[in-house]
Amino acid sequence: MKILRPIAIVAASLTLAQAAFAQAQPTPPAADNKPAAKKEAPKEKRAPTAAKKQAPAASPAPTATPAPAPTTTQAPPSVFDDPNVDLVYGAYQRGMYKTAFDLAMNRAQYNGDPKAMTMLGELYANAMGVKRDYAKAAEWYKKAADAGDREAMFALAMMRLSGRGGASNREEAVKLLASSAKLGSPKAAYNLALLYLEGQTLPQDVRRAAELLRVAADAGNPEAQYALATFYKEGTGVPKDPEKAVRLLQAASLAGNVDAEVEYAIAMFNGSGTPKNQPAAVALLRKAARQNSPIAQNRLARVLAFGTGVQQDKVEALKWHWIAKTSGKGDPELDEYLADVPAADRARAEEAGRKWLGGK
Repeated sequence: MKILRPIAIVAASLTLAQAAFAQAQPTPPAADNKPAAKKEAPKEKRAPTAAKKQAPAASPAPTATPAPAPTTTQAPPSVFDDPNVDLVYGAYQRGMYKTAFDLAMNRAQYNGDPKAMTMLGELYANAMGVKRDYAKAAEWYKKAADAGDREAMFALAMMRLSGRGGASNREEAVKLLASSAKLGSPKAAYNLALLYLEGQTLPQDVRRAAELLRVAADAGNPEAQYALATFYKEGTGVPKDPEKAVRLLQAASLAGNVDAEVEYAIAMFNGSGTPKNQPAAVALLRKAARQNSPIAQNRLARVLAFGTGVQQDKVEALKWHWIAKTSGKGDPELDEYLADVPAADRARAEEAGRKWLGGK
């Protein structure tokens, strides 16, 4: 039994819906005259983002006003003279947002530190330790971007695209994304690629999009890895290469991209571009199903119903089929196949489904 899950590549399928509202995760503010080592902040959760696909055909298998001056004029804490201390980012990581805000404000005003300015933009944009104020967030991002901070460039670009903190300005957003990508930001490269695929703000250019996706994928961006995998799967903007597509899917899957988990599981189930491994595929489908992927839930229901790669269990299959249907992933063929499940078992499956949904 084979899982059919083609990955259709069309420009309209890759949208900026989530990315356009993402805020930058600030890197640690630099100390005086000696930048602190850059770290990635905890990545924000997003619904993916990158490439929402059509569900596979049914088959019997899973397929800026100036910031107000501070009321006091005291000198910043002397600890800022120590290049090994980064209290701002440490407070941010620990959820001490008000402390992070106060320290970042001192560092931004007294030291002119662009990383601290980016932190202020992040805090204002996300109501962390301070009331949400998109105008002030954009102002601080702008100051940091003008000082050369790539994360601020990216965040400000996203605000310009969405119209938060000021009027929408896609031309400015493109320039900011290009500058940020040039400085090595994988998020900027990824979103710039989406604009080239969209073909509205920029002329549609799938080859340029593929180049930018490769830059972001090589830097470890899972959304870019997943999107580039679809390019290699279909030969869009790059030579068709199923094996390379699977390697990218595996990388994105290991990074927690749920869409990639589903695609990689299907590739393993079918043995497409990788050795067939149905038990591992079913385990990964189960993982993605528990992360609320309707497609994974539907495909898991199918393998359980038909007993392919796993022991047949129609009650468990009916549970996941019922859960997938509540998310809009209906399957008339599976409805018909599971019609003979006894009423008591059907009630037990639906109760288990309700319990799972209620306990998410």
